[in-house]
Amino acid sequence: MTAERERPPVRLAILDDHEVLLDSLATWIAANASDFDVVLVATTWRELVHSEQFPTDLVILDFQLREPVSIEARVRTCRAAGAKVIVLSSLDGQESRDRALVAGAAAFASKTQPLREVMDVARGVMGLPVGGSPERYMRAPVAGALGGSRPRLSAGEQEALRLYVSGFSTSEVAARMDVQYETAKTYLRRVREKYARAGRPASKKTELIRRAAEDGYLR
Repeated sequence: MTAERERPPVRLAILDDHEVLLDSLATWIAANASDFDVVLVATTWRELVHSEQFPTDLVILDFQLREPVSIEARVRTCRAAGAKVIVLSSLDGQESRDRALVAGAAAFASKTQPLREVMDVARGVMGLPVGGSPERYMRAPVAGALGGSRPRLSAGEQEALRLYVSGFSTSEVAARMDVQYETAKTYLRRVREKYARAGRPASKKTELIRRAAEDGYLR
């Protein structure tokens, strides 16, 4: 028997407040993805986190819920509990993708993708054999994915970048790095300048988040 066949199925939870879609996802996975075991389906955040089955190995979260719980809070809670996260959304904009990835999601997929492709993304996240090419949906894309080169950042610049794109203000970055405010500000200015010279603008925070995601600086 091969190692892949001996490996138990990935315990999977799905959160989506559209019950018909939720049932369709769970049914399709049960019939077509035997390397995953859907042990938990939930239509509310509270139902997910209070289930005896939580945490699972992997959680697929709908980006938009009617509940007032941000995607950042949901992703970080799952990650803190030990579950990997894929965010599935009908909003396939860059801002939505950046928010999910910065929060710690392993991948972001669109509801317009075929389910076979979504599950290949899930296999890539969980280290299982993959039939397709899920890399473009995952948290650490290939460096320089937009065609430019990856700038060489100092250790201080890398740390300032990681903290800043994780949601900390420049003052908070300085405090966490135990440096002066002007030093932290200089680190971030140099990061932006280096990306600009590499042909990958990062003057706006959303652009800086995108560059950090592309080059694997996100935590």
